[in-house]
Amino acid sequence: MPNNTLTKARCLAQGYSINANFQLMDQLTGFCLFTSCAESRAKSSPARPSESLSSQQSRTDGDPLKDADLAEKQKKQTQNPHIELQFSDANAKFYCRIYYAEEFHRMREDIMESSEEDFVRSLSHCVNWQARGGKSGAVFYATEDDRFILKQMPRLEVQSFLDFAPHYFSYITGAVQQKRPTALAKILGVYRIGYKNSQNNTEKKLDLLVMENLFYGRKMSQVFDLKGSLRNRNVKTESGKESCEVVLLDENLLKLIHDNPLYIRSHCKAILRAAILSDAYFLSSHLIIDYSLLVGRDDATEQLVVGIIDYIRTFTWDKKLEMVVKSTGILGGQGKMPTVVSPELYRARFCEAMDKYFLMVPDHWTGLGTNC
Repeated sequence: MPNNTLTKARCLAQGYSINANFQLMDQLTGFCLFTSCAESRAKSSPARPSESLSSQQSRTDGDPLKDADLAEKQKKQTQNPHIELQFSDANAKFYCRIYYAEEFHRMREDIMESSEEDFVRSLSHCVNWQARGGKSGAVFYATEDDRFILKQMPRLEVQSFLDFAPHYFSYITGAVQQKRPTALAKILGVYRIGYKNSQNNTEKKLDLLVMENLFYGRKMSQVFDLKGSLRNRNVKTESGKESCEVVLLDENLLKLIHDNPLYIRSHCKAILRAAILSDAYFLSSHLIIDYSLLVGRDDATEQLVVGIIDYIRTFTWDKKLEMVVKSTGILGGQGKMPTVVSPELYRARFCEAMDKYFLMVPDHWTGLGTNC
């Protein structure tokens, strides 16, 4: 699990404390194990040539053009931050690309309390997982020990992440070193995996993102997915049955807190506000939109567990078109601001809404406090 110094901030509130996440197919589950084992070797050689330098040079001695081509090829291999692996058995060929192998390896060492071997062991057993309340249609898997969630990524999201990843690593590393609060749910690895079965000629490829399970080891009584928007942000439920079986949205929360506000103490509010403001500014500076705050209420410990999720999608042309169409009211919406807006507007709306959703209970505490 992620390191407490970065990912957990617990402090008492009236009724609740807040624990901010400052906190496959059968043929492929074993492949995840192989992938992660290979990744753990990436730290020393992230992109190894398949042949030794001496053996390649021996075939090109006396040919300057071939020497230049070899040097250029080796330069590209050295600069490539990704690892590609292939292996096969009697029935199938398997393929894997590990994106930013060394960077992810170093980050996991910094923020995870468990070892790399534990991470590998978790990934070696995965099952289908039904994400409740999601509208994207994405396919999810979960490790059998419930520690990690795997999300299938469309090609557009993969490219968005590859462009965003260096900034993400820098931001998380900075948060660790400077002990800055951050509410970003941690992305712990991104892979492209696939196979081709030579017996029945079937094949499949998946782009997968591995992230921490914010609710690992907990039983949530209620879960909310909050964006700060009121357009289509209501889930119909039977009265009095807003349980964890349904992920509730912004309008559901507003109805519930009318009678039962979510109170947190001043030092908790200060940490949460600082984390959300910093994270949202970071995301908007890289044109990221559509992220949300996942909130779980744990009645057993009287804690709220929160984390920002879905921070991959950038403000592309299709999102701009969606914003224009919705803002004109062609598709209805009763004059509410559209869900999709520019990164700056999204950030401002998100921060303002989260600040209103969590109310500060008056007490003698000031500043950040020492028990957070």
